[in-house]
Amino acid sequence: MIVNRRIGGEQPDEYDELEQHLTQKLNVPLDWPEGGGLTVSHVAKIAAAAACDTAYSQAANGHLIDLFAALPLPGTTEGKDFWERIRDTGGSAAWNIHPANMGGPFFDRIHDGNEGGIASRILSFLEELTPAQRTAVAEAIGSVLDNGTIGVSGRYGGELWLRDAEMSAWRVALAGRREFETAQDRERFFEAWRRA
Repeated sequence: MIVNRRIGGEQPDEYDELEQHLTQKLNVPLDWPEGGGLTVSHVAKIAAAAACDTAYSQAANGHLIDLFAALPLPGTTEGKDFWERIRDTGGSAAWNIHPANMGGPFFDRIHDGNEGGIASRILSFLEELTPAQRTAVAEAIGSVLDNGTIGVSGRYGGELWLRDAEMSAWRVALAGRREFETAQDRERFFEAWRRA
């Protein structure tokens, strides 16, 4: 089911798809129960917001998993050589993403909903790299991506991988801050921009 919402709000008197679904399936009006604290409309809005935030974080984390899946697997001969090269070129920053430090069930926990774990590690890794280390890491990553299936090669491919990982991790981290945002925080944001 697709939830159709406009950025910045919704049109008054327009039901979104989730509200329509709930009213049809439950056979109740949106303001039911009258005088109640929580109506069908409220439930629809809560469900839509939760689904959007969860889906967004899961999609971004899924993409981060895909980026790591494009790299050699730990425990293989190619993987052992690759991850040693990342450790050597990335220095202490590389420990943020090195399998010896984040292996085990780490990716399983991400897959099961630990939204911020890998994002914070990637951001720490990239923040701690010097420009020379970033170039060397990009070359190491690019060398394993250059197998003819991706269409980019060498350092450029590695730099694209790093930029993609950085932006995906940033999206997860930024979306995660909304967990601590209240309705009053959101209204204060809109009010400040209305008055600007």
